[in-house]
Amino acid sequence: MPTDTSDAGDGETTAPDDDARVRPDALVASVIPAWLPRAYLLAAATVAGIVVTFWALTRLQGLLTVLVVSLFLAFAIEPAVNWLAARGWKRGAATGAVFTIVTVVLVGFVWTMGELVVNQVSSLIGNLPHDIQSVVTWINDTFHTELSVTDITDRTSEISSKLQTWALDLADDVWGIGTTALGVLFQGLGVLLFTFYFAADGPRFRNAVCSLLPPQRQLHVLRAWDIAVEKTGGYLYSRALLAACSALAHYAAMRVLGIPSAFALALWVGVVSQFIPTVGTYLAGALPVVVALAHNPRSALWILGFIVVYQQFENYVLQPRITATTLDMHPAVAFGAVLAGAALFGATGALLAIPVTATAQAFLSAYVRRYDVQTPPEASK
Repeated sequence: MPTDTSDAGDGETTAPDDDARVRPDALVASVIPAWLPRAYLLAAATVAGIVVTFWALTRLQGLLTVLVVSLFLAFAIEPAVNWLAARGWKRGAATGAVFTIVTVVLVGFVWTMGELVVNQVSSLIGNLPHDIQSVVTWINDTFHTELSVTDITDRTSEISSKLQTWALDLADDVWGIGTTALGVLFQGLGVLLFTFYFAADGPRFRNAVCSLLPPQRQLHVLRAWDIAVEKTGGYLYSRALLAACSALAHYAAMRVLGIPSAFALALWVGVVSQFIPTVGTYLAGALPVVVALAHNPRSALWILGFIVVYQQFENYVLQPRITATTLDMHPAVAFGAVLAGAALFGATGALLAIPVTATAQAFLSAYVRRYDVQTPPEASK
């Protein structure tokens, strides 16, 4: 039997109130929080922003590389520019003077190495018949064979034909080579232009960056900026000094041993061994040994021994004294930094790895507090 919902007082029957019914839209509103659609919208906007940023960074990778390289080159020459500016030079003129000196040094190095290559190639071509005959005689005497110069000439002709075919294929791709060379040229000019502006307008650029930050953060940015200039400039000048010492020592050794093109080879050893990380020492020492081997194998052994001995002298005597105040970094840390930089950014990362790591290390040492290591009581007995 259905129950009667009549009121006990007046006996009238009342229907259920419409507001007491559960509506579908009210049920959905009670299940989904009001903040959830906004959270979905914010998440979608964040993902879209990340995608757009990644796309823009990919497109602007070349420009960002130019800016980073230019900034660190400006850090490297800023101490010299500041030194000239403190003596009455205008900052633009001081930057131009430093640029002129660096350009003259680079052009002189390239010119000297080009002259070395031309002389060695000419010498190799002129001595080629005699060298071939000597090699054939040595092979016959050592391995009891009956080779002749004709056999070597035939093999050489085959190699020459293959090289000629390769050169023709390379010439067919002259458009691609020209485009690549033009791109490298524009990137180099961009690096020079931005480096000049960063160095000439260094104080104004620094003030423009700091004006966007609160006063407390400005102090940290200025401190980091000064550390970057100090470490990058110190790295460059310490390497230049080590390169000069290496070039003088190897020049003297090559002159004593009678190795041709001693000045160019010594300059090569000094520059390459100091400014190319990790493999620079091996590249630097290989060329003098090869040149000496083509003229006198005994001189090649002597110069190889001198390179090894001088490298140890430089590692344990010269380098700790020269870089003690400018680039105090453990060799293992420097090696790991170069490998990491090369893996992340290629050759550019390898070249910038050491000054960037030195800057980060100096910044951390300035702001991270260190404590004395406590020795356990039982260990002190």
